[in-house]
Amino acid sequence: MLANSLVELDRAHLIHPVASWRGHEAAGVRLLASGKGARVRDAQGHELIDGFAGLWCVNAGYGQDSVVEAATQQMRELAYATGYFGLGSEPAVRLAARLAEAAPGDLDHVYFTLGGSDAVDSTVRFIRYYWNARGMPGKDQFISLEQGYHGSSTVGAGLTAIPSFHAGFGVPYDWQHKIPSHYSYRNPAGSDDAAIIEASRAQLLAKVAELGGPERVAAFYAEPIQGSGGVLVPPKGWMRAMRDLCAELDILFVADEVITAFGRTGPLFACEEEGIVPDLITAAKGLTSGYVPMGAVFMSDRVYQVIADGAGAAAVGHGYTYSAHPVSAAVGLAVLDLYEGGLLENGRRMGARLMEGLRGLGDHPLVGDVRGRGMLAAIELVTDKAAKTPLPAASQPATRIFDRAWDQGLVIRAFGWGVIGYAPPLCCTEEEIDLIVARTRKVLDLTLEDPDIRAALR
Repeated sequence: MLANSLVELDRAHLIHPVASWRGHEAAGVRLLASGKGARVRDAQGHELIDGFAGLWCVNAGYGQDSVVEAATQQMRELAYATGYFGLGSEPAVRLAARLAEAAPGDLDHVYFTLGGSDAVDSTVRFIRYYWNARGMPGKDQFISLEQGYHGSSTVGAGLTAIPSFHAGFGVPYDWQHKIPSHYSYRNPAGSDDAAIIEASRAQLLAKVAELGGPERVAAFYAEPIQGSGGVLVPPKGWMRAMRDLCAELDILFVADEVITAFGRTGPLFACEEEGIVPDLITAAKGLTSGYVPMGAVFMSDRVYQVIADGAGAAAVGHGYTYSAHPVSAAVGLAVLDLYEGGLLENGRRMGARLMEGLRGLGDHPLVGDVRGRGMLAAIELVTDKAAKTPLPAASQPATRIFDRAWDQGLVIRAFGWGVIGYAPPLCCTEEEIDLIVARTRKVLDLTLEDPDIRAALR
């Protein structure tokens, strides 16, 4: 009765993110009731392995007592402290210092936000300020990648290159531009890594020239792995090549690590894997393991000093009420302790096991591509492996596959064109990883039996 009542209240009042409002009204909400480790339980008592860590974010897993205790203690001692007026709190200061120490290179300065979207927004404002402070206000054009995701705020949705985030919203703006993704499985340049890297460099150079040259371009944004675009993994060396090109052109390079940071791909920051130091990094999600809202902008010392000198005695007019919130910072410190206390290492081992297990599904008739790094992976489904034909859109693969996985006791991300995404908590056991793979195979077998899918097979 309680669950039914909540479903009706949800229908009447709660607007869900990135949902068909009418579709959600018809289907009703699936209520999650509890979670522990890598598993969640719904209101009917159905237990599932959360193969997507909430929304790529519960990296440390559910129910970590040390995190709960850190938040509780901080709420009792000091529930809120503004960062305005030169004020602050101990947890925020300590978290900024630990993060700066752990970040690559000279990314020594941290601005805290509420999440990834406003972290991206903040970079746009800081970058514009930076170029104005350097006396180059004409550098006001921003470039990102097709199939990239940089948040759902008005500005971030324009940098994002996924159609549903543009339709009906009046974005992107005329100063926001895209170049093609590195998407290795379907790249016109072929599957050779060097060819894909060279193609991306040429595309960025061409876009810069189209916009009037480097003196017009402020920044280039890239995810180390494109998450919401379908878990698209660039060739090894791609991030370094693009970062180096931006440095040659005096264009700021922003690594959007909202998904990839905090052990998702192995190390604390995915940029470490290619030894690059971006001008700015955006992060969120795993920063607090999703327990409370928090995001961050990591700023290089070079960018920081230009902005600070440009402002002089004047305030840099950018701020949020909940920036550097002490409870969120206390949670962030507790989560960092977990990462450094063995979770990163467990994530590396379980990530290798996950990738091995998913690659073992490559012989399935529906599996066209298996890709990923660490605890971030995807399977792309096709009806013709040679032609790489996607699942028919009329079969509504996102809904069908998500529902089937749910019934099998597995939470995954099902993309609309037949890609299954995985981002399990780093605390997964070997048994849980193996169950993710086994339950995925069951979902594939059930889907293979659908008449419309069999009819489309070649």
